[in-house]
Amino acid sequence: MAFLVSGTLRMAAQIADARDSLGRKGKYNLQGPRVALTLCSPEVSASTIAVLEDVFQTLGFESCQRREASVQDFLRELTGFREQLDAHGGPMGCALVALVAPCGQLRQPQQLVRELSRCGALQGCPKVFLLLSSTSGGAPKPGAFLTSLGELCGRCPHWSLLQLLTEVFCRTAEESSGATYCPVLRSSLRGALCLGDVEPWRPKPETRPRAQYDLSGTRAALFLAVIRDRPGAQHDVKALGDLCEALCFETTTRTDPTAQAFQEELAQFREQLDTHRGPVSCALVALMAHGGPRGQLLGADGQEVQPEALVQELNCCGALRGCPKIFLLQACRGGHRDAGTGPKARPWFWRWLQAPPAIPSHADILQIDVDPQGSSSRGSTPGNSDILTVYAATEEGRSPTLCPVPLPDPSSSCLLVPHFHHHRPLGTGRQLVSWSLMLWPWSPGLGCIAYRDEKKGSDFIQTLVEVLRTDPGGDLLELLTEVNRQVCELDVLGPDCDERRKACLEICSSLRRRLCLQV
Repeated sequence: MAFLVSGTLRMAAQIADARDSLGRKGKYNLQGPRVALTLCSPEVSASTIAVLEDVFQTLGFESCQRREASVQDFLRELTGFREQLDAHGGPMGCALVALVAPCGQLRQPQQLVRELSRCGALQGCPKVFLLLSSTSGGAPKPGAFLTSLGELCGRCPHWSLLQLLTEVFCRTAEESSGATYCPVLRSSLRGALCLGDVEPWRPKPETRPRAQYDLSGTRAALFLAVIRDRPGAQHDVKALGDLCEALCFETTTRTDPTAQAFQEELAQFREQLDTHRGPVSCALVALMAHGGPRGQLLGADGQEVQPEALVQELNCCGALRGCPKIFLLQACRGGHRDAGTGPKARPWFWRWLQAPPAIPSHADILQIDVDPQGSSSRGSTPGNSDILTVYAATEEGRSPTLCPVPLPDPSSSCLLVPHFHHHRPLGTGRQLVSWSLMLWPWSPGLGCIAYRDEKKGSDFIQTLVEVLRTDPGGDLLELLTEVNRQVCELDVLGPDCDERRKACLEICSSLRRRLCLQV
């Protein structure tokens, strides 16, 4: 009995220490074992695997496994890896999984991400996925990316992994023909992930001049916000507008646009930038609307528009070539309500440590698509560099069976999905407005709900404004990671039930330099 109590207290203390590290220091605690796994198909060259294993060692991963299998068997192999970690009997520090396959064969990486997210030993720990494929189009060989990453990790251990990747993206894009290729990262990390031994808050050496975007030119912002039937959205528009004014953005706001108006306003915004006299250094686009189950935006007329099409529209802007383009999306990406992971009840040691009982199911993930052309990951459009997209909700729920709204008919291909969502913090008596339903074709890849308070606005926008006002000169990727940490800590209640729900951001970046909105 004493042994069990001691082990329980030790695990509780480790979890509390990890929580303190994220909350007080803004970084992950990597005191536990670091484990790495390479899943590769038989066609992958031995030289690529050798370079990859050298990078693992440079990053400080003590345990490195390699399993060769067909792409169809990757999920089975990863399930065995997860079970092995859970049988370890203690918390881990970090996990890195490299998925290596010929170009175009890795079609369902999100299934593998979800599988490792189920690992109890990795709860609250960073999980890094590295997607590699053979040469495609103008993309360099995977070895160029890996060599740059390994060299920078050894030379700049004080940099967070997001900082390292941004610099590697810059080098890799410049090494490819015509600078038409750039890797993409997708992050739901809640803190800085520093794999070196130097603390990130200590003084850093000066970076090279190219390491930061030049924002001395005109900054332009466009807000497209559906206010009708979205109480609280007006608070987001006001707060974000005040922030952009303080950051010297010239802002244009359009409310209640139809689906066609979304596209027309983006096209007009691009044309204005292209004809602007003088250099343009940065563009910010905020899209606020109801969302569909596959990530669509719904105009005020209820019609759909794909956010990827809006991103592509601005990406064609000649005045913004090589300049950062920021997209903020406050919209649901489906009907999944995430209850989070962790103990459902609070035993005495949890109450003693005051530890939060749940973490969003999709938090603590970093996915790097080294060759976006070789995978079907959303948010990774080939050739699009210098783009930062922040979603108020993650793309996929764990399982369609978790959706709280049942199918009207088991044989039907349609699903009732709410498109009008609000929340109130736990412990408040705030009234909730009614919500409506829309009929959508059913899809197994349901995304999550983005919560919005009818009296205060959304957690995403309001937290973003607060964090940026506190440190407007900070690295935007780091500040967004802090925004996600704060959003993940919130417990929210939806209009459908009184059970706790969790929210988590998804940050997609192909930035090639540090982005600081205030010098």
